[in-house]
Amino acid sequence: MGKPTIAALEVALGYRFKDRQLLGRALTHRSHSHEQNAPLDHYERMEFLGDALLGFVVADELLKRDAEADEGTLSRRRQQIVRAETLAEVSGLLGLGVVAHLGRGEDQSGGREKVSLLADLFESVLAAIYLDGGIRPARAFVRRHLRGQLRASSEGEDAPSDAKTRLQERVQGRLQVTPRYRIVSKSGLAHALQFTAEVLIGQVVYGCGEGGSRKAAEQSAAKQALQKLAGEFDA
Repeated sequence: MGKPTIAALEVALGYRFKDRQLLGRALTHRSHSHEQNAPLDHYERMEFLGDALLGFVVADELLKRDAEADEGTLSRRRQQIVRAETLAEVSGLLGLGVVAHLGRGEDQSGGREKVSLLADLFESVLAAIYLDGGIRPARAFVRRHLRGQLRASSEGEDAPSDAKTRLQERVQGRLQVTPRYRIVSKSGLAHALQFTAEVLIGQVVYGCGEGGSRKAAEQSAAKQALQKLAGEFDA
C-alpha cells in the first residue's frame, strides 16, 4: 500500500487544486527542502498565513453562530477550536502526516506523528487552498473539517477535546486511575504504516483502534473506550 495519490488527497480535503504546486509546498517540511537545496521551498510561510486565516474564519463563524456571546467567551471558544491538538487530530484523519515531505532525520524521529507538525500542515494546506481559490473554498474547508467543534460552540458548549483527553478526565474523575496505551501491531510499508493500539484501564482492555500513526490509533482506541464507559458509568 503506497501513499495516497494527489487526486485521492484532494477528495479527502474536499478541494481540487488548479495549481498543485501550492499543495506540494504546503506539504513540504523545512528539513526536506534543505535536503533538496531549496531552503525557501517549504510550508512555513504558508503556515503563517494559514494561522491568520484560521483565526479569522473561526472568529467569523463563532460570531454568526452566537449573537449573544461576549468577547471573552468567543475568545475562549476560538482558542479551543484552533488549538494544536485539535488541528493535529484532523490532519491525522486527512492523512496529511502520511503524505508530507520530510527530511530523513525528521521522518526517522517520528515527525509524521508530531502534534505541532501535523497542526502546521493543517494551516499550511488551508493557506494553499486560499491562494489557489480564494476565501470561499478556504472557509468551506474550515467548516467541513472543524464542523463538530463549531457546532458544539454554537450550542453553547465548549469545543470537544480530543478523545484521549476526555477519556483521561472521565476515568481519573471516576476511578482515580490513568488509562494506558500500547501498540499491539503495525503493518504496511515504512512510509505508510498502519498501527493498532489498545487502551487499558487497570488491567482491562477497554478499546482498540487503528490509524496511520500511533496518535491516530490511540485516539481511535480512546473513542471506543468512551463508548463502552458511557454504558457502564451511565447505567
